[in-house]
Amino acid sequence: MKLYNKMKRYRSGLLVATAALVTGMSACTKNFERYNTDDTGITDAQLGADFNSLGLYLKSAQMSILNFSGGGDPNSYQVQQNLNADCFSGYFMTPNPFSSSNNTNYGLVPGWNGEAYKVGYLNVMSPVVKLQKGGIDKNFPAVWAVAQIVQVTAMSRVTDIYGPIPYSRVGEGLSSVPYDSQQDVYKQFFTQLDNATASLRAQISSGTALPFDFSSFDVVYSGNFTQWLRFANSLRLRLAMHISNIDPATAKTEGEKALNPANGGVITDNADAMTVKITGDFTNPLVFIAKNWADIRIGASIQCYLSGYKDPRISRYMDKATDPATGLKGEYKGIRIGSLVDKSKYQTYSSLNTDDGASPAFTLKTPMQVMTAAEVYFLRAEAALKGWSNAGGSVQQLYEQGVTTSMAQWQVSAPGYLADDKSTPDAYTDPKNPANNNGKPSAITIKWNEGATDKDKIERIMTQKWIAMFPEGQEAWTEFRRTGYPKLFTVVNNNSGGAIDKDIQIRRLPFPQNEYNTNPAAVADAVKLLGDVDDGGTRLWWDKKP
Repeated sequence: MKLYNKMKRYRSGLLVATAALVTGMSACTKNFERYNTDDTGITDAQLGADFNSLGLYLKSAQMSILNFSGGGDPNSYQVQQNLNADCFSGYFMTPNPFSSSNNTNYGLVPGWNGEAYKVGYLNVMSPVVKLQKGGIDKNFPAVWAVAQIVQVTAMSRVTDIYGPIPYSRVGEGLSSVPYDSQQDVYKQFFTQLDNATASLRAQISSGTALPFDFSSFDVVYSGNFTQWLRFANSLRLRLAMHISNIDPATAKTEGEKALNPANGGVITDNADAMTVKITGDFTNPLVFIAKNWADIRIGASIQCYLSGYKDPRISRYMDKATDPATGLKGEYKGIRIGSLVDKSKYQTYSSLNTDDGASPAFTLKTPMQVMTAAEVYFLRAEAALKGWSNAGGSVQQLYEQGVTTSMAQWQVSAPGYLADDKSTPDAYTDPKNPANNNGKPSAITIKWNEGATDKDKIERIMTQKWIAMFPEGQEAWTEFRRTGYPKLFTVVNNNSGGAIDKDIQIRRLPFPQNEYNTNPAAVADAVKLLGDVDDGGTRLWWDKKP
């Protein structure tokens, strides 16, 4: 596949220690799509008195939540997320055809479908298992708590892509590792978060000093356990909301636990947002793909919402088109998903804001975003709408706080934005191919309307939440599948052969081919959990139509 040849064009120098760790893991796990054994290649003794190996394992896991640790090559991120969830969420579309049939038009490519799975097990689960076997859970419970939170963050993304996954028996050295149902995986997530938050609260209360500088091992919060606690509670709230349609009772219990101030609080300030820092010679893979390869451009859906709303964040999110031949120069113009593209024609459409003069812009050192404070306000707004306790305000107050927090994050002001009850998303026109044109995706406006139906209230919350979560496509795709909002443009060309309904849109990725080759009995049982159909149109356990 030509896509992978790009690896040869990207070989910057890496931090020696981190490169050695990642290379070592890759070398001894070539056959470890088998993830079930301890194949990380470093012995317990090598955790060592200086604790540096502990730091390398933890950093590797943190950096692999949004994969940019795998040898420093953004190609992995490209097929892990960028040509999948980033496009399915309405945020992006590629100008590169790659082949006439690929994931962006639902012609799912087996070589692309397995990358998120591989990254989750090799780059996250494997280091975390190694940390536990090295005794970190007993010797340094607060550090182990951070490792657990990182694991839950990363593996929640994996299960939300595939559904059932191996989880409870990983690391036991089994010849065939069974899959857990997604319901059971979520139960384990909540249990792990119980243990992690209890350990963090104990550490914060005691103030016990660690025998090493944990801040040097932590590329998220620089060793601040209070911030990790707030993120863990916010993550619990996110996961609770994921299951709120299929299991409302458990969702309410877990959501209220997250929101209970006695448990440490949630993220309320942009300074506490969960982002992974880009250190050393590593780069932000999304920016690299957009700027250096010109392989990703802005999607039509996000462009039409922002243009129609006259949203000032548009200049922070995207550059203007650069093609004077069709009158596009100086306009914001996205590409509709599933379009028949030609890179020479479509790479001139809007890209990430990397050089359009608007600050803050995306750079090769922009941290990778996992959760923003604005997202948490919108989660709380939905919690208030559902009648959960401890939401901390009315639905309207929390909705408006979500918008203003996002505006502050992107350093823009928008007088009158929240009072706008007229503006709606724009229709889409493609000057290079009128067959891609489409009417307005939605008639939803910005101003809160307390007299609206709950359906309209949810759409309004989810639309602004989606705008605020840009460019993190995985969570945006998950929430689109859960709620049906925002309303997104459908694929122009559907190459799924009838497996994926164009209007319902893609629901998951099939299990990796390597699992069928090396773990056939277990994956066959997993397919049964999905209702005996392993394709992109199959709904996950929590993906129950509201």
